[in-house]
Amino acid sequence: MTERVVGIGAGAKELATEDMILNIGPQHPSTHGVLRLRLTLDGERIATAEPIIGYMHRGAEKLFEVRDFRQIIMLANRHDWLSGFANELGVVIAAERLLGMEPPVRAVWARTLLAELNRVLSHLMFLGSYPLELGAITPVFYAFNERERIQAVMEEISGGRMHYMFNRVGGLKEELPYGWLDRVSEAVAETRRRVPDIEDLILHNEIFLARTRGVGVLRPEQIMQYGVSGPIARASGVDLDLRRDQPYLAYPELPVKVVTRQAGDCHARFEVLLEQLKVSLDLADACVERLRSLPPGPVNQRLPKVLKVPEGHTYAWTENPLGINGYYLVSKGDKTPWRLKLRSASYNNIQVLREMLPGHLVADMVAILGSMFFVVGDIDK
Repeated sequence: MTERVVGIGAGAKELATEDMILNIGPQHPSTHGVLRLRLTLDGERIATAEPIIGYMHRGAEKLFEVRDFRQIIMLANRHDWLSGFANELGVVIAAERLLGMEPPVRAVWARTLLAELNRVLSHLMFLGSYPLELGAITPVFYAFNERERIQAVMEEISGGRMHYMFNRVGGLKEELPYGWLDRVSEAVAETRRRVPDIEDLILHNEIFLARTRGVGVLRPEQIMQYGVSGPIARASGVDLDLRRDQPYLAYPELPVKVVTRQAGDCHARFEVLLEQLKVSLDLADACVERLRSLPPGPVNQRLPKVLKVPEGHTYAWTENPLGINGYYLVSKGDKTPWRLKLRSASYNNIQVLREMLPGHLVADMVAILGSMFFVVGDIDK
């Protein structure tokens, strides 16, 4: 036991202080799941921060190696459970490249439409949940109301609410239901009409501004060092979006507007997410119009009963709602991959917390963490 003597008066020596180690998580509501942050505190201020991951490790990459190319789609859509359809795309695009297979035009445009609807769902979740972490409960009800509207059309076409399983190597599972495009148009129009309600509720709220402006600034050089991508990178002025810069699906024919901000703080990240939501709604409308103008035709390629991908390797990356999602596929000509390496957005994005958190108050940690828009399954893949 250490004994300390505290003196009072001019001649007294100052009391020695010690840093405190504080664990946030792995069971904590602000970490969105089993993420652990090991903080060293100097009073109320964070001195060092270490993100500790692995509590939810699913071993997806090893499971990929013992599943065929149909089964992998079911596994791949689960690591970022808010972006199920977008996760499936990387697998099927990689397999199609090694096969030298071109999916039908209707499938390409339908995939693009569903990817943008999935992006809307993901963004609405964070637009509702982030204010909730700062004490504003009302926006989450507005956001989830719009999510249900988009979920209805996604569920109608696939039968799933989170794990859609609608992609197939060579196209899509089946043709779009009769009248479905009309229902998509109605859902998109109604969501667009109601987005300003969320914006008015939170974006210029003085408490929200006080908690987010100038907090958690992420510099472009830090983004380059850690491989941060997606809305978080664009909020710091990094003008990169694969839909425009390395286009896939039908994006070469679409006017993809890339939203950026320069501040790089929590408020800028929220603004980018909100503006990207509007862009995705516009892209969804453009896809619907194009699908209406296309003649009837197939939405998939005929495949053999046992699908074997030729020997070789390829890398397919897509602009997921949370950032760059990549699959490095190595095949030995079997019905299962020899290796399928997953590069998930949240894994890279969350590592930069060790640079962002030091110097901030513990109270600001929740605001910064929430603005990183991550899914723990996407980290512990």
